[in-house]
Amino acid sequence: MRIVTGDDIGSVCSWPFAVEALRAGHMKPPADLRDSLIENGGRKMLVRTAWIPGLASGVKAVTIYPDNPSATPPQPSVQGQVLLFDEAGGHVVAVLEGVDLTAWKTAGDSALGSSCLSRLDVETMLMVGAGSMARPLIDAHRSVRPSLEHVMVWNRNQGRAEALVQSLADDGIAAEAVADLDDAVSRADLISSATMSTEPLIRGDALKAGTHVDLVGAYTPSMREADDAVLTRGRLFVDSHATTVGHIGEVMIPLASGLISTDDIQGDLHDLVQAKAGRRSADEITVFKNGGGAHLDVMMAHAVYLVLEGR
Repeated sequence: MRIVTGDDIGSVCSWPFAVEALRAGHMKPPADLRDSLIENGGRKMLVRTAWIPGLASGVKAVTIYPDNPSATPPQPSVQGQVLLFDEAGGHVVAVLEGVDLTAWKTAGDSALGSSCLSRLDVETMLMVGAGSMARPLIDAHRSVRPSLEHVMVWNRNQGRAEALVQSLADDGIAAEAVADLDDAVSRADLISSATMSTEPLIRGDALKAGTHVDLVGAYTPSMREADDAVLTRGRLFVDSHATTVGHIGEVMIPLASGLISTDDIQGDLHDLVQAKAGRRSADEITVFKNGGGAHLDVMMAHAVYLVLEGR
């Protein structure tokens, strides 16, 4: 059994590597998935399992402590480990650091969705939220859409938005912190949102034609980042039906209200990667719900493990 540290993962991964590992994984049959979530005083423990026939199986166990980034010193809001099992023999082949793998997997998931759905000529990105996933999402999206020239950052805490903008500027990326979210939404070609919000932040009425909206933050039945108009103006895609429908408020709430039906979900990443669904015109608005899932962790963990083993 191999112990894979965050440094090991960082030595192997790049955004193209992560996106292509997930793309290859979605050429396999859909995974069998099971999740368990326990909550205690705003803190959560999530256990996700997946079995991908012909690839591998795995378990990810993480805690989610929303206040951790504000602690002194700051700590990750998500912490945990991934167990990777050999698909043929059933034995554990690796234990991987979950925080680092989650960042690569989560942002890679959104970037893969964008590579299938966003326009090839997008120039301006809006990052809603300036937490731990903001920079990985920006970098991942820029890796699949090198046409992105300018990044706007909106966050409830303006100081954190400005700190992220400075980090981007230090790396030669044109960026600005914005205070008016509606105005920023109206100017963006690509919007990525990663917040802990339970109230919609992104208003569909503010979207311009052709925008791609990447919704990452919501992961419980009460959480939502986009309002009804985002879903009625845009065509909705999900990374996985199994981890979004019936699990996440972004999809559950409009389904329960009758605003949309399951038929309005145009496809998942299997459909997108295999070219069974996708963008139909330059003017349409596309919406991608990143719901995550242990199958994505297994795809990433398996790809990292093979490289480290020299296979």
